[in-house]
Amino acid sequence: MRIAVFSSKPYDESSFTECNNKLNTNHEFTFFSQLLDQQTVQVLAQHDNKFDAVCPFVNDKVTSEVIEKLNSYGVKLIVNRSAGYNNIDVEKAKECGMQVGRVPEYSPYSVAEMAIAHMLTLNRKTHKAFQRVRECDFSINGLMGFDLKGKNVGIVGTGKIGQIVCKILKCGFDCNVLCYDVFKNQDLIQLGCEYVELDDLLARSEIISLHCPLFESTKYIINEKSIKKMKDGCMLINTSRGALVNTDDLIEGLKSGKVGAYGADTYENEADYFYHDFSKQQDISPPIKDERLIQLVSGFPQNVLITAHQAYFTKEAMCNIAESVLRTCEKYGKENCIGDRENAIKDWDNMQAKQKK
Repeated sequence: MRIAVFSSKPYDESSFTECNNKLNTNHEFTFFSQLLDQQTVQVLAQHDNKFDAVCPFVNDKVTSEVIEKLNSYGVKLIVNRSAGYNNIDVEKAKECGMQVGRVPEYSPYSVAEMAIAHMLTLNRKTHKAFQRVRECDFSINGLMGFDLKGKNVGIVGTGKIGQIVCKILKCGFDCNVLCYDVFKNQDLIQLGCEYVELDDLLARSEIISLHCPLFESTKYIINEKSIKKMKDGCMLINTSRGALVNTDDLIEGLKSGKVGAYGADTYENEADYFYHDFSKQQDISPPIKDERLIQLVSGFPQNVLITAHQAYFTKEAMCNIAESVLRTCEKYGKENCIGDRENAIKDWDNMQAKQKK
């Protein structure tokens, strides 16, 4: 198959090329560094041979208009190289008779461990200590943290990633783990985790970590009302999707001290900034024009930690992503269909049916 990979970086090219050779799948890749959207989709029409599939990433905008273009170019398969697919108009793809694939499980440990890393960094202030020592300041005033043992930690969403976070916190740190999810995981209950209603979780938790997918029902699940229900000084972690958090309300919560610390590997308007290097543009013009992002990055130096959507970025995850995409393309090429676990349309339909119940 001929596959167009968008939002490609050198490490993507390396992973796909190595995996293609390893699996002997012989797919032909064309890598595009630009984000896929209404304008850039037209580059596909400039190639002599049509593409069978496109492989977008989390910030690519695979809208209804883009899907119509892809369909007109003869593309029959979209394989998102992430577990989520909120960047794709699944209903439109279904209407056009296109298949939509995803990577259901690349390395849930990579994201779970990153969430813990954010918790530990913000709690023990190792990022500040590192900078102090580099400047020959060996004082520790202002760096006091707290023991995680015995603390209430709320986990919103106990899917594959959320489950691992629960286990690390319960078994590794001896925390009291409170869970909120539509579906209760019996293994976590047996482990001693407690499922509660969202309002109860908000009121009781010293730390809250978000691990739910982004749907219309979960958009801005953290907002002015939910922040008011939190404990004073609560730490909030988001390694899932940026739009789970209303940024304006979060900033107000940080200013008031209601939110004591915020760690995120995502931002609701990250597409224009994340995965790009603006450091060399500092002397030309302000590289960041998003006022809310500026506030988060520089307005709260003591208690906000933002990383640029790198939680997935481990050797194991990159290998698994490439292999999953290749196997999905291979199956489609041979059988004109994809596996149920990788099928985003089936997953979407199942989610919609469950939410109606």
